[in-house]
Amino acid sequence: MKKSIIVSTLLLTSTLTFAFDLASITKSVVDSVSKENSTTSTPTTATKTDLSDSTVSNGLKEALKTGVTFAVEQLGSNNGYLNNTTAKIPLPNNLSNVEKVIRSAGGGKMADELINSMNTAATKAAPKTAEIFMAAIDKMTLTDAQKILSGGNDAATNYFKANTTESLKKSITPIIQETMKENKVATYYDAVNNLYKSNAKGLVDNSGVMGMAKSLGVDSYMPGNSDENLDDFVTNKAIEGLFAMIAQKEAAIRTNPVEQTSSILKQVFGK
Repeated sequence: MKKSIIVSTLLLTSTLTFAFDLASITKSVVDSVSKENSTTSTPTTATKTDLSDSTVSNGLKEALKTGVTFAVEQLGSNNGYLNNTTAKIPLPNNLSNVEKVIRSAGGGKMADELINSMNTAATKAAPKTAEIFMAAIDKMTLTDAQKILSGGNDAATNYFKANTTESLKKSITPIIQETMKENKVATYYDAVNNLYKSNAKGLVDNSGVMGMAKSLGVDSYMPGNSDENLDDFVTNKAIEGLFAMIAQKEAAIRTNPVEQTSSILKQVFGK
């Protein structure tokens, strides 16, 4: 027991040292992002009242199908998630906070193998999502289409989130679970998470360590445990990646004439 507490204390000390170095950098980054956000607005596409209802509906459905095809093909290809900066699945939050400490302690290989296994599982699951997305497109009403057309660049993606998330989870979770079983590294995550719950968590929660970290503004860099199991984490991140790629293509269709590759897309989204 004493040995576990000593190890936990050393990990926390290393983490705090790393966090202190990042505190000032973090503040400047947050300030910069805040200023940038204050001057950025989301462009929208005005509703085209001169278009027939059927044209609007068909144009939106084609845009959605284009986005789905793009997302599934990109992320379902070899290393589709791993090599995609938008959709790549990182370490779970409770480990990513101390990733630099883990790598400095010689755990880089384990971290990389875990990241690779998560992204490989998501890539294998991606092709199974196309049918669900297409079903959501088929049931889209005229009202839905009008809202999407007059909404922001991610309006169609938000429609997908509301109408496909639960079905997507049911469809891809078994694939992700099976793929993750093939890589024993995934079991290390549960072991580390359980070790933290049994030992270091009490030290963080019941001592002045967290209070000191909060007072210095670096508590977000402290290690933690998660009640979300690894399969659920990968499933949720895989879905988020699909939505992000669909949104990317949707925004391109709305704003870039080159992406408006058919007459109906030009009619609905062209200037």
